[in-house]
Amino acid sequence: MASEQGDIVDVAMASPDHSTLVAAVKAAGLVDTLKGAGPFTVFGPTNAAFDALPAGTVDTLLKPESKGDLTAVLTYHVVAGNVDAATLTQQITAGGGTAKLKTVQGGELTAAVADGGVTITDAKGNVAKVTTADVKGSNGVIHVVDKVLMP
Repeated sequence: MASEQGDIVDVAMASPDHSTLVAAVKAAGLVDTLKGAGPFTVFGPTNAAFDALPAGTVDTLLKPESKGDLTAVLTYHVVAGNVDAATLTQQITAGGGTAKLKTVQGGELTAAVADGGVTITDAKGNVAKVTTADVKGSNGVIHVVDKVLMP
């Protein structure tokens, strides 16, 4: 992902690895929200992360009648504020090894340091690795993750 190419939506749109995420954000009607002032911290799943979901999951979520579910899944990947890698690492250290992150969806993510990197655990116990940190946009930061997080 390139950086400093406008807001976080523009940055994601410029990334060939995030076309599924962009399509989902559009289907959920979240483009205007995520183009807002923010700041936002987004844990952005790659296309491969969406592809790893059970067969049919993405197609089902992208249907108009699933907009509520899709919105919940996507906003579960967003934390208010500009939580860059240094801030997140400080929060993990201050939390004795984990940091709880309140999502825009209302749920919670747990960040931890493992194998020299940062992991994000969702409410269902799925663990995503941050594969690229601190992709900056004008209204926040994106951390690329290798799994789709589920509320």
